Amino acid sequence: MPTMIVIGHRDGLDHALQRRGLEPFYIVQAPVNTPAGRRFRRVIDMENAQEILRAVLSARLDDVAGVLTIHEMGVFGAAYVRQQMSLPGNTDSAATLCFRDKYLQKSKLPPQIKRARCRYVSRDISFADLADDLGDTFVIKPATGASALRTNIIRSPEEYAQALKLFSGQSDVEIVAESFIDAPEVYIDGIWKNGDLRWSSISRNHISPLSAVQGGVLAAHVLDRRRHSALFQQAETLARQALAGLNPPDCVFHLEAFTEESGLTFGECAIRLPGALSPQVNKLTFDVDLFDVEISLALGEEVTETLDSSAPDRFYGYLLLRRPKDGNLTQKDFERNFLFDEIQYSPDAPAGPYGRVGQAIVSDPDELKLHQTMDDIVRFNEADGA
Repeated sequence: MPTMIVIGHRDGLDHALQRRGLEPFYIVQAPVNTPAGRRFRRVIDMENAQEILRAVLSARLDDVAGVLTIHEMGVFGAAYVRQQMSLPGNTDSAATLCFRDKYLQKSKLPPQIKRARCRYVSRDISFADLADDLGDTFVIKPATGASALRTNIIRSPEEYAQALKLFSGQSDVEIVAESFIDAPEVYIDGIWKNGDLRWSSISRNHISPLSAVQGGVLAAHVLDRRRHSALFQQAETLARQALAGLNPPDCVFHLEAFTEESGLTFGECAIRLPGALSPQVNKLTFDVDLFDVEISLALGEEVTETLDSSAPDRFYGYLLLRRPKDGNLTQKDFERNFLFDEIQYSPDAPAGPYGRVGQAIVSDPDELKLHQTMDDIVRFNEADGA
């Protein structure tokens, strides 16, 4: 059976590899667990391409068909391993860095694209210097971060000093500061092929990932093209212009944008599968399997399946459910109050990213009703069923 090297682990992708007759070999970073019976190597730092390559070479794998990654921290290592092992797919490490480093990415965007002002930060740069340059409120984050981790909105010298404590402070390219954009977010999941936008969908976060890291329930749902035609036109134009300027390989991408009154402002773009349950939601809504597309690209295959992004009959959304701060909320409590397409809730389980101890998928033929239902579930989760 051909082997697919996979940097990181994700259940949905594991199932997709099984359907394709591929055996995964996982490169994981503790405390991630892999399914029983899977081959794997642990590494200290998934960003360390040398460590990843050493783990792969030492495993003496036979019949390697390709390599892919399920998250941002692995995209550079995946490109490097492909290059060293003559595997299909993206091998351009330098181009890949523009999809990891937020300063490099925003610097390379075409001039007509609105974006936050962005600069590197070192410990010898004062709050006053940054406020003069970026405004009284700005954001501090890792230059190559993901999932809003170590990201903070800064409004005072004291908040700035606290944010810097999260970093080593030993590198001039470790931290970036960006001007703060106070606007709702949408994201575009898509497929970029042969220098053009092959397929895309648009979803809206109910709260920002940063708010979810700080204790909120991460939730998002697919938007209706018929109801948001102007937004879809703007988003597709933004995606085409941004990706043409950044010159990515053929890829599945995830692009985040802010919806301001003047139009869309570019947030950031990643060349990897979208996070959380976005692939499952896109599959249910549009019958487009982004897991399978990612595998095809890693194998050097043409993407042959029908890719339809027209208005579907039913819209889907997901929620990453949290353990309530007080009380004993159970899965049956959720099921008594709401109708779910899928739900799994284990409040006694160790919390994962965004405080996740469960997940749910809901749907409705009317996108606005879906939005309201999801808001109701979020409040129910946060208020311990009240």
